[in-house]
Amino acid sequence: MTLIYFVLMLGIIVFIHELGHFFWAKKSGVYCYEFSLGFGPKLFSFKRKNDETLYCLRLIPIGGYVAMAGEEVDDDKSVPKSKKMYNKPWYKKLIIVLAGVMNNFILGFIVLFIIALIYGSYTTKPILGTVVKDSASYESGLRKGDKILKINGERTKTWDDVTLKLTLANNEKTQVFTVETSDGEKELKVKPTKVTDKEGNVSYSYGIALDDTKYHGIGNAFKYATSKFGSIFNSMIVTIKSLITGKVGLNSLSGPVGIYSIVGSQSKAGASGLLYLLAYLSINVGFINLIPFPAFDGYRAVVILIEKITGKKVNAKVDAVINSIGLYLLFALMIYITIKDVLRLF
Repeated sequence: MTLIYFVLMLGIIVFIHELGHFFWAKKSGVYCYEFSLGFGPKLFSFKRKNDETLYCLRLIPIGGYVAMAGEEVDDDKSVPKSKKMYNKPWYKKLIIVLAGVMNNFILGFIVLFIIALIYGSYTTKPILGTVVKDSASYESGLRKGDKILKINGERTKTWDDVTLKLTLANNEKTQVFTVETSDGEKELKVKPTKVTDKEGNVSYSYGIALDDTKYHGIGNAFKYATSKFGSIFNSMIVTIKSLITGKVGLNSLSGPVGIYSIVGSQSKAGASGLLYLLAYLSINVGFINLIPFPAFDGYRAVVILIEKITGKKVNAKVDAVINSIGLYLLFALMIYITIKDVLRLF
């Protein structure tokens, strides 16, 4: 079942992303050769009547693509220039390029809303629901109902901010909590307790947990989806910054194998756990594609904007070479991360 969940989850995310590109390309009159889910050998394909596009399902269920005329090197003389992407107005090209990202964000938001509507939702505010007695936090003065405003001087708007900052710290150093209590604002110092499990993995315990009051209704579901979406998006920004500064290493990243393991553990939480993972991954895919790195949608969007500002076309062959280099680097990174993920299983 884990394999089925994994394939379905990635399939939905990729399909929604590529559907965004495809829909707006068609709407803008761009000639589309192929709409494909997956890579590798072809499993199934068909063409609709009076439609040039080949709809295709391929063997490897990771990724997908829409092949559009005039997207990169213009070497097809059989397609009219008016149907090639490079001849479309800049704003239409920008919409086509960013439509996949927007679809992923919309999917993530809708799924978060559905989760909260069906199962109820917890507050996303950084309010303590539990402080374990005799824990490091309790000894430092933290109590149930306290709102964490800052950690080490950095603002914490949501509970996700709290967990992310403490996870990134990942050491025994004393953390400075700025909290709002019934007696006013206080600054408390908390030194976490080092915990080693049976397998020798080290973690640091603070003995605190989120307020577990559950809320229901459309209004609360909308609030939860909005707040959680922003929180996940912000956590991606913090993660990328931490990768650049070296706070987080490449070993912390997960590829398909790592995601497969997470799907297995989330499935134990039932449908709500799998739905949350679907939303989380969809927002992550959208965010990553916004990064202006070759082979990502963000890079293509930047190229379109540069062409609009300068009034000059970027050399298509040079652009294709840059994109290819970006793809090779991404594949190399994926291979490295996959090997690390496999080694973690043993």
